[in-house]
Amino acid sequence: MSKRIIIDPVTRIEGHAKISIYLDDTGQVSDARFHVTEFRGFEKFCEGRPLWEMPGITARICGICPVSHLLASAKAGDRILSVTIPPTATKLRRLMNLGQIIQSHALSFFHLSAPDLLLGMDSDPQKRNIFGLIAAQPELARGGIRLRQFGQEIIETLGGAKIHPAWAVPGGVREPLSTEGRTHIQQRIPEARVIVLDALEKFKKLLKDYEKEVQTFGNFPSLFMGLVTPDGLWETYDGLIRFVDSAGNIIADQLDPTRYQEFIGEAVQPDSYLKSPYYRPLGYPNQHDQCRIDSGMYRVGPLARLNICSHIGTTLADRELREFRDRTQGTVKSSFFYHHARLIEILACIEQIEILLDDPDILSNRLRSDAGINQLTGVGVSEAPRGTLFHDYQVDENGLLQKVNLVIATGQNNLAMNRTVAQIARHFIQGTEIPEGMLNRVEAGIRAFDPCLSCSTHAAGQMPLHIQLVATDGSIVNQIWRG
Repeated sequence: MSKRIIIDPVTRIEGHAKISIYLDDTGQVSDARFHVTEFRGFEKFCEGRPLWEMPGITARICGICPVSHLLASAKAGDRILSVTIPPTATKLRRLMNLGQIIQSHALSFFHLSAPDLLLGMDSDPQKRNIFGLIAAQPELARGGIRLRQFGQEIIETLGGAKIHPAWAVPGGVREPLSTEGRTHIQQRIPEARVIVLDALEKFKKLLKDYEKEVQTFGNFPSLFMGLVTPDGLWETYDGLIRFVDSAGNIIADQLDPTRYQEFIGEAVQPDSYLKSPYYRPLGYPNQHDQCRIDSGMYRVGPLARLNICSHIGTTLADRELREFRDRTQGTVKSSFFYHHARLIEILACIEQIEILLDDPDILSNRLRSDAGINQLTGVGVSEAPRGTLFHDYQVDENGLLQKVNLVIATGQNNLAMNRTVAQIARHFIQGTEIPEGMLNRVEAGIRAFDPCLSCSTHAAGQMPLHIQLVATDGSIVNQIWRG
């Protein structure tokens, strides 16, 4: 008689979701599903709004990564205006995005995942949180807080607010960087660099303790996608799309991201509000072939960005990237290494910020190109912390939005996240017993992707959890509550 385990909600992620694990008659896992259970309809209620309001409106999609939507929206507006924004505006937008990646990655690693990694997957759930981490490793926890603060201060210095800065607009940005602001950011760089280098060394030493997790946390063939420069360098704000397979082969390159619909399809699933994008030339992977080499499933985000680029272009980050790649042949396939990739990207962002701030043009007041509505469609693309983000707008002659399509990074990881929870469940779940450490590993597989499902964040404490084993006749075989 088949049974079902429900993990509801998944804890220490941004948003609301649950996991269903299906057991066959022998108690073995037959399948597992990751369901996003919240519906917001942001695309629909943007219709009718003026183009000029869209960056400020869409920044409200998320309180963790508002800058990502702010910039993608402003870039879509640039294309509708048909303008090339001033070079300083591009540099300042890039600077804010680097700060955004730092603060978001720091939150993910130190607040959401470090309690598992440093306290243990099987540790007491009452202490397996940020407060337990502060008690056990106060310097590391303090460093994570300071690192996130550094990224937020960059955002605040440029946009006037740490969250939802109404700063980037179609055509450029509203305010310049002051001399005082540049000096303040520069003074924070040495401390930030030391913190992330220390975290990198701690994480690499931990790997020997997590060999099973490395092998089972989303360790399967897939494609990887992201932006690179025309020369193949790591990119966070602009660039062209590249797809790489699990052997490291470039299967598509120099793709225009504004024509994403030619190579990305979007599917829907009946048990989730999260869309499931796929690589269109290889088709939508069904349940039985999604791990095939020729499947259209792909991953985005820090792991994907490090897999697709030729190199990063900064000294310390390139050194870490070489060591990262030495761990495997071809691409790094295990989603457990999303954690490692985030730390390397924080280091890369710090180095790139230092380079940008040394540019004498960074203090220029030439920040905005003025124009009216010149195109009725525009696509803005940027790399959010969790992966490539697309904003696709259609407007009328007055600039009022007629249609909006948002292709979110977490959605692009949806197929891989489902595959990951199934792989972890098959390895760790045996029979009808529901040990806490097993449940936490299933959740931790999702946390590795750092899914961003809404503005809410479950970063501290312990969420209530109700798990049921349900037979096919609807009877409850076993259940536990955690609250």
